[in-house]
Amino acid sequence: MSEFVRIERQGNIAILVLDVPGEPVNTLSPKFSDAFAAAISTVETDASIAAAVVISGKKDNFIAGADIKVLETVRTADEGVELSKQGQAALLRLARLPKPLIAAINGACLGGGLEVALACHYRVATDDKKTKLGLPEVQLGLLPGAGGTQRLPKLIGIAAALDLILTGKQLNAKRAKAAGIVDVVCPAPLLRQAAIDAAEKLLKRNAAAPRSPLAATSAWFKALPGHLNQKDLTALALEDNPLGRKVLFDQARKALRSKTGGHYPAPELALEAVRIGATCGFADDGAGYAAEAAGFGKLLMSPESKQLINIFFATTALKKDNGCDDATVQARPVEQIAMLGAGLMGAGIAYVSANAGIAVRLKDRDAASVGKGLAYARDILDERVRKRRSTPRDRADIMAKISPTTDYAGVRDASVIIEAVFEDIELKHKIVREVESVCSPTAIFASNTSTIPITTIARAAARPGQVIGMHYFSPVQKMPLLEIIVTDRTEPWVVATCVELGKRQGKTVIVVHDGVGFYTSRILGPYMNEAFHVLSEGVAVEAIDQALTAFGYPVGPVKLLDEVGIDVAHKASSVVKAAFAHRLDSPPGIEALIADDRKGRKNGRGFYLYNTAASKGRKSKRDTGGREVDVTVYKTLGITPGTAMASEQIATRCWLQMVNEAAHCFGEGVLRSARDGDIGAIFGLGFPPFRGGPFRFADSYGIPALLATLQAHEQRYGKRFAPAPVLADMAARGQTFYPVDGKTPNLAEPGHHGKPPLV
Repeated sequence: MSEFVRIERQGNIAILVLDVPGEPVNTLSPKFSDAFAAAISTVETDASIAAAVVISGKKDNFIAGADIKVLETVRTADEGVELSKQGQAALLRLARLPKPLIAAINGACLGGGLEVALACHYRVATDDKKTKLGLPEVQLGLLPGAGGTQRLPKLIGIAAALDLILTGKQLNAKRAKAAGIVDVVCPAPLLRQAAIDAAEKLLKRNAAAPRSPLAATSAWFKALPGHLNQKDLTALALEDNPLGRKVLFDQARKALRSKTGGHYPAPELALEAVRIGATCGFADDGAGYAAEAAGFGKLLMSPESKQLINIFFATTALKKDNGCDDATVQARPVEQIAMLGAGLMGAGIAYVSANAGIAVRLKDRDAASVGKGLAYARDILDERVRKRRSTPRDRADIMAKISPTTDYAGVRDASVIIEAVFEDIELKHKIVREVESVCSPTAIFASNTSTIPITTIARAAARPGQVIGMHYFSPVQKMPLLEIIVTDRTEPWVVATCVELGKRQGKTVIVVHDGVGFYTSRILGPYMNEAFHVLSEGVAVEAIDQALTAFGYPVGPVKLLDEVGIDVAHKASSVVKAAFAHRLDSPPGIEALIADDRKGRKNGRGFYLYNTAASKGRKSKRDTGGREVDVTVYKTLGITPGTAMASEQIATRCWLQMVNEAAHCFGEGVLRSARDGDIGAIFGLGFPPFRGGPFRFADSYGIPALLATLQAHEQRYGKRFAPAPVLADMAARGQTFYPVDGKTPNLAEPGHHGKPPLV
């Protein structure tokens, strides 16, 4: 008996209960693996055991994957290869077990956890919402290293497996069953018995016609062609012959390159491991397993994986952070919120709140406006139902939590009131006063503003300590970041409560100090501004966007301007420039765009071409989707395109502005830590994750080198490139934002508030 795995019995069936002591979830570690191997040995050698069930002792977790801290101990690629080979051998032992082995899955079954389940002979999973199956290793810059690249395509087919392996996509139990990963889906309370029933069924089947457990559970493959549609048959035709497989992998590689831009080696090495495995029929101990192990070792040492793992640890730490320097501050319960403003932002916030089980009172000035907000939330849910990510019953339950109003009825019971109205300070002051006159004395007033300082909004409040900023990003249901803004007077319990609310809504939450543009809008402004400078010098729109997507941004700055809305960006940038006019000069031209009624995608007129029908939300075969530049924009701006500028030079000018402004925010105490600054830029603005965020990127670039590059650009282009003072201080002291030798002060952890300690 082990503290990691205990063995229970029900007749001749052993129940292996996985339960890592002192941890909320099960993760794979050397101690866990040794205990599991010992339990399997017992199953093998004990003649009284005919079959075994693997189940978790955790409430809502099977195995969440490998313990990432173990991976950090690996120092060479060869060590990584050996680690992968050990995992492959351990799971090959499971697959070859002569007794039926059933995986009983409830909760997260991810990465190495799914690889364990795939090595079992049969899989039963619960229909609980928390049950998710997937191989998310590529999101850490890795590939499945314990046989996942071989077993999954062998089980469900190459094309279906690649869709999961190359994206890290996670499936609920019903979708996993439809894909062929799970054999039976049942309610959570019945999981143990359903797994035992499956074991008994396999024992009877084997007794009637002796064969291996794996063959018994995969016999349905023989009858599969009779149940396939034309698309499925085409996929099989591609996968079952060498020429077809070549076409399939060539197409997959082309699509992969288009999506990643070649910045992420993990999906490509995973694809290659699958390809090699396919040539030998995914044979046990075949060339595919060797390719998987080699790829795992190589990736574990790659800079991309190291940065992505850093992001994983940062987001994990944020889940435990209450947003206050005092970790003992407790959040107050929030069972109901009021949402003032039913536009796209307000309706999106209402949706993520209701989806989290929170009652929402949605208010706007008239019934028509509230109706549009409700329709928007309903559309989100309709799409989820269409994609089978939710059920009609779930949709009805969530919509029932959103109640409409055109007055302040029901607001009195709300713990948090969030406003998302027009960016007009007088209007916001009016709303603050109205809300305080009707709400509970302990209610929190939160503004979703992206431009107006929270301190300014709080001037109209009788209780300024309960005023806070909650800056969501559009579209709310898809964008993962929530930027919470606090003033010098915001009460700690208010901060902790809003941070906890954001987490419940499924957001990654950072807390920043109040100021013009806060953090995300402030660092985005100079970046976009520099792109406009480059444009004004005659560089083509597409050249600018291609340069920044080549650097790693998901979308170029000019295209982003169209997506955000030129008018919205102009208003926001005006606020930021007014505050930092001494170093934010901007070229003329954007006023001409406003005068020409160019607002971007939303009205079909911007830097790119959009079909008018498509811009209003209707599909059209003629819609270019903003892929082609509207050349008439050059005339509007008075620019003659044609200036040649190296892609690297374009990108450097733009990213320098974002990184330098992030350093300004750090030095001024806007940020609690460099960690938060990196997460905010990646999750809110699309800063390339494989580069680690502005502060990790600055460290890898070298603080002295960054300082010198900014100084050279300042001499050439002017004061907007003047280095943030903190960079000069850090360069003089030999500091970095993250510790590199165990001795360097760690500026990445909360508490410094951008004030580097003296050394």
